[in-house]
Amino acid sequence: MTLSVFLILLFAALLHASWNAIVKAGSNKLYSAISVSGSAALIALLLLPFSPQPAWASAPYLALSCVLQVVYTVLVAKTYQVSDMSQTYPLMRGTAPLLVALISVLALGEHLSVMAWIGIAVICLAILGMAFNGRSSPRKGIVLALINACFIAGYTLVDGTGVRLSGTALGYTLWTFFMNGACLVIWAMIARRREVSRYLSAHWKKGIFGGLGTMGSYGLALWAMTQAPLAVVAALRETSILFGALIAFLLLKEKVSGMRIAAACGIALGAILLRLA
Repeated sequence: MTLSVFLILLFAALLHASWNAIVKAGSNKLYSAISVSGSAALIALLLLPFSPQPAWASAPYLALSCVLQVVYTVLVAKTYQVSDMSQTYPLMRGTAPLLVALISVLALGEHLSVMAWIGIAVICLAILGMAFNGRSSPRKGIVLALINACFIAGYTLVDGTGVRLSGTALGYTLWTFFMNGACLVIWAMIARRREVSRYLSAHWKKGIFGGLGTMGSYGLALWAMTQAPLAVVAALRETSILFGALIAFLLLKEKVSGMRIAAACGIALGAILLRLA
């Protein structure tokens, strides 16, 4: 992995933490997530006519990714409704890289160095340590978080293969966000038109900022998947937890314990090991 790819992935992680902070701060987690996804879909729709179009070979992967990410978004909202995000978010993000690594090696035939495996293990252990630090989450929240980790691993693998077949990371990314956001907004307008419309009109600025953040974050990650092994990209993206801790401490004024600081340092160490792999 080159230094430029490494730095781009760190920036993508920062963007991911930023749009998650927007969702976390929302008064209604589901509507806030729909606001972010809907804004991303609108931005993607405006850019699609000017971008290269993905090859037809990637169409099945786009469709499957859409299903997985729509379910993922709804599950995120459901998880945050019943549990503490500071625990379940790390659990979701920390378990997924391990699943991606196992599947990419066992099913896709990718090969990782010993240093890469150590980096992945350190990041996963640090994030899991952060997840179980503090007051316990209800069992339902932990179960939902683990289920969602499977969906995260699923769309990571699907998109990693799809973007390589598409021939254009930009076109594939734009179609991904347009399809995901359009599905969520259409459902919201059919099921809860009045409530969602009121929320979107009141928080559209945050939605646009979050939409840019989520598009930039995943778009850069998809591009990186064409430059480095899937498992390494998936694990390095989880440094968003480190940026999330900084945002929570500096902007949201949350208390950060010693264990949480140690876990954040563990994530940074894992990122360095991946850089050296």
